[in-house]
Amino acid sequence: MAREEAENGRDDMQIDGPVPEPERGLAVPDGFNPDYLKIYYGKLFPHKYIFEWLSYGNDKKHPGCDQSYFGRREFSFTLDNDIYLRFQSFNSVSELKKSINEKCPIKIDIGAVYNVDPVQRHAYAQSDDNGFTPVERELIFDVDITDYDDVRYCCSGADVCLDCWPLMTVAIKVIDVSLRDDFGFNHILWVYSGRRGVHCWVCDGKARRLNDEQRASIANYLYLYKGNENSRKKVSLMAGPMHPFVIRSSKISEKHFKEKLVSSQNLFSNEERFEKILAMIPDESVTSELRGAWQESRRSSNLNEAINVSRWELLKCKLQSRKHKGLRKFVEEIALSYAYPRLDMEVSKHMNHLLKAPFCVHPKTGHVCVPINPNLCEKFDPTSVPTLSKLLGELNRFGLGADGDDGWERTSLGESVMYFRQDFLPPLLQSCKVEIESSYIAKHRESKTSLGW
Repeated sequence: MAREEAENGRDDMQIDGPVPEPERGLAVPDGFNPDYLKIYYGKLFPHKYIFEWLSYGNDKKHPGCDQSYFGRREFSFTLDNDIYLRFQSFNSVSELKKSINEKCPIKIDIGAVYNVDPVQRHAYAQSDDNGFTPVERELIFDVDITDYDDVRYCCSGADVCLDCWPLMTVAIKVIDVSLRDDFGFNHILWVYSGRRGVHCWVCDGKARRLNDEQRASIANYLYLYKGNENSRKKVSLMAGPMHPFVIRSSKISEKHFKEKLVSSQNLFSNEERFEKILAMIPDESVTSELRGAWQESRRSSNLNEAINVSRWELLKCKLQSRKHKGLRKFVEEIALSYAYPRLDMEVSKHMNHLLKAPFCVHPKTGHVCVPINPNLCEKFDPTSVPTLSKLLGELNRFGLGADGDDGWERTSLGESVMYFRQDFLPPLLQSCKVEIESSYIAKHRESKTSLGW
């Protein structure tokens, strides 16, 4: 099937043939198996709550609701045989569930809300009335741990472990606090990407209605990482008083840099690694003094885990001393260069960018893309996230039961769905209700005033 043909509607392709269920009582083999997605989508995927989220209160009977809202949202499906279905749209949760269950996409991406139904886009493409245009989209951020390969030594590429995952913890904390305190956003969803990073969805009404220029402004505000792979310094702070955002971010970065990364990445354990840090300090007398002290300690004692922390503390002591007052900012620069969030800017700048849906199963790892509570993100363990095979094994042990959206309650996916349903959704939908009612009342008053004239 040609790609163009695959993009033209809801019923382009269906997966035919029986899908085997794992035999009851037997363990399900590890890894990703697309055949088992049928079971996952039928019994575990929370279609209902995804629909409630993306409807933003417009699925109710209030006269102010926009009944076309959800139907103008773009979904994209990637099928197991590399067919890519863009511009899918659905008018109800039953339509969404039916299509997902029939097509069994190995990946579901969520796009913007358009001015018209995406399936009907060709009829409007040549019109003079704004054509086919995105009108709403969550403000999104994507942080990928592969962008930190120059500062982590435990893993590289798509690999991740508990030693380098604190880099994602810093990203969540820095960005989440700034979005709430600096921009006044309240409804923020963090999601594990399933393999090597995290996604952020800012769902407030004012965030969803930002244009591309406004999105770019917020992304640029958050983007301190200015370097490239050949730069000695990734972050350069301006002279003079630091912006409150930078002060707050550097405190978060330095805390995790010292407590987690210095030791877990052995940043001062050998000459190659500590020379990389010394290169960020412009005073040769200070770097020579530190280098001499560290080389002497190497000759006089065996290196151990504590050596990394003690060398970082010595560096801080030197740079923050009265004698070297002008060098104090380089403590912040070093911590920020290593730990500050490295954003994929293009994802955040454009309203029509697609992003993987929460609760997808990553085809490379089999991990479910579960939400992360930002208040507990330090406890998040990417290596213990439920996998497709683990979930089906749990269904095996407890009984598959009937089709429905509540099978997750009997599995290790339950905690993640409960967080999404009970902690994230209610305050978001309550704010949507207030916004819809306020807008309806204002329009009603305006209409009465207009008639009065």
